[in-house]
Amino acid sequence: MKLVNLKDASQQVSFVEAVKIGLGRQQGVFFPTNLSKLDKVDELLDLPFATRSAVILKHLIGDELPASVVNEMVTRAFNFPAPLVKVKNNTYCLELFHGPTLAFKDFGGRFMAECISLFSEGERVTILTATSGDTGAAVAHAFYNKPNVDVVILYPEGKISLAQQKLFTTLGNNIHCYSVKGSFDDCQALVKEAFLDDELKKTLGLNSANSINISRLMAQVCYYFEAVSQLPKLEREKVHISVPSGNFGNVCAAMIAAVIGLPIARLSATTNQNDTVPRYLKDNEWQPNTTKESLSNAMDVSKPNNWPRVEAMLVDGLYAKDNFFSRSVSETSTTEIMKALHVEGYLAEPHTAIAYQGLKQDEQGDGTEIFLATAHPAKFKESVDKVLGTNIPLPPALSDALAKPCLAESITADYAKLKQAVYQKLNVGL
Repeated sequence: MKLVNLKDASQQVSFVEAVKIGLGRQQGVFFPTNLSKLDKVDELLDLPFATRSAVILKHLIGDELPASVVNEMVTRAFNFPAPLVKVKNNTYCLELFHGPTLAFKDFGGRFMAECISLFSEGERVTILTATSGDTGAAVAHAFYNKPNVDVVILYPEGKISLAQQKLFTTLGNNIHCYSVKGSFDDCQALVKEAFLDDELKKTLGLNSANSINISRLMAQVCYYFEAVSQLPKLEREKVHISVPSGNFGNVCAAMIAAVIGLPIARLSATTNQNDTVPRYLKDNEWQPNTTKESLSNAMDVSKPNNWPRVEAMLVDGLYAKDNFFSRSVSETSTTEIMKALHVEGYLAEPHTAIAYQGLKQDEQGDGTEIFLATAHPAKFKESVDKVLGTNIPLPPALSDALAKPCLAESITADYAKLKQAVYQKLNVGL
């Protein structure tokens, strides 16, 4: 498999190289030079989740890894379900929060950990990642106590829920966390600057676990096939999927699934008030605004890293522009949809509510509708209870984490200070 740097087409790498490099030259993301169709998709949908996922990932990766190795990696990574829940009529919710950290990023984080463990061949690796909420926990748990791997996580101070934060800042050992005085975009900018620092990259064996990394993105392709596989066969035509979108990795994976043969007729990449992409699609001007805080904090992103991948597929005609939608949902609408879904008997946190609203904004009155639940409602207990007047019980994973002390250090959004702090933490001489 060959992947090209979307900012520097002269840099073409293998899958293994792309996973190990993370981010390409000029901060470009890697993307496959060719996305071929899968054979016999209907038969593939009849297979069990892990078995099917191994076939999909082997197809995407190509001949670099033996099928038996991919199967073993997937079996270890995808050892929890992704149920499709009927909400009403032809509307379903794909619940992606049944993994160890109660969020969709468990799928990508765990598969990436399998890849890094295999590809590093015992050499030192430092995972540097920024999180707007759920990535931190998924990556931290996936790499926790992995030999020869350190994880450095940056998150915007005071701008993610306490439950999200405690799931990764309480682990310690090889997990090192920093609360950054600023926004998620500030955290992401620090990560990008680190990847331009050749000395730091070489010294630490630097890699990223954001959806920048192609292994995470490819893992996410698999659960879209799982969603459609759970539909009655007569409901698999004209499927419309709505994805709550911040960094645009999740909807990018959905588009890849469609390109390689999954029958997704329409895609909605629905954002909160951080609406860079909806405005860009409307006026063709890329003008990120200052990031705004919202109830759906994991989507508080103004400069989505994965948009170049999505745009590449749209520009190349791999997915029809007329079947791709991106609109923003206000804070008021978010709470109203949470209440409406609750009346329907479905408990949704803010990100899930935004995905549901995307269906309603873009529906065309035909086909089957699927919206994504990307996190367990209890991860946003404070806001959900306030909006809905509920008292959500905490799953053990959350109650245990909340009882532990936070081990994160606070820093300013200054790259030199971050570098110094990380070197000291990892006992590396400056």
